[in-house]
Amino acid sequence: MHDLKHWTARPAPAPVTLEGRYVRVEPYDRATHLEALWDCFGGLAINPLLKYFTQDDFSGIADFDAWLASVGKGGWVTEVFRDKASGKVVGMANYMRPDPANGVVEIGGIAHGPAMARSPLSTEGQYLLARHAFEDLGYRRYEWKCHNLNEASKRTAQRLGFSFEGVFRQHMLSKGQNRDTAWFSIIDSEWPVTAKAFEAWLSPDNFDAQGNQKRRLEDIRADLKQAGAP
Repeated sequence: MHDLKHWTARPAPAPVTLEGRYVRVEPYDRATHLEALWDCFGGLAINPLLKYFTQDDFSGIADFDAWLASVGKGGWVTEVFRDKASGKVVGMANYMRPDPANGVVEIGGIAHGPAMARSPLSTEGQYLLARHAFEDLGYRRYEWKCHNLNEASKRTAQRLGFSFEGVFRQHMLSKGQNRDTAWFSIIDSEWPVTAKAFEAWLSPDNFDAQGNQKRRLEDIRADLKQAGAP
């Protein structure tokens, strides 16, 4: 057990630019990103894409604009993913519900356009955001929460190295219906192995000439744990 007598509050997450090999994570700027995000999500095709988000469906870009402004005022830090190869905006994620006194923050409000599918972009984006929370800000706990019916999100969380912690029943309302919320986390003692697995998976050596992965992220992480990697 860590001795936390001298623990001090960490900085709250703030807009940040993070550079990866495949993706650039950059702070949301309305003038730069609003239309680019809307377009990358397919315009009104954003509504089925955000099926499990709690806000009502958007009737157009003005609603999307208002929603982004409201979550920013509510303490979310929206970060945008840009494909470094094409230069195009391809998705977003948000630091949410920061608790600097306890070193806890959630990553959520995640949405990917089609250009992120079947590529290393989303994995690297999540790695960069988690690394910033643990290594730059010094956080102790990094959370992922999703609607318990969102099986794709639950699978993604576990693939990325988050541990399932349980379901909060009747946690909130979502689009006029009940939402039970599945909770996942990575804690600071798990981060070194988790980070090494990300780095090994993201290495160009892990992809063949067609861009297909050679080893799964979960398998790399399991092998590192078995080998006793620090």
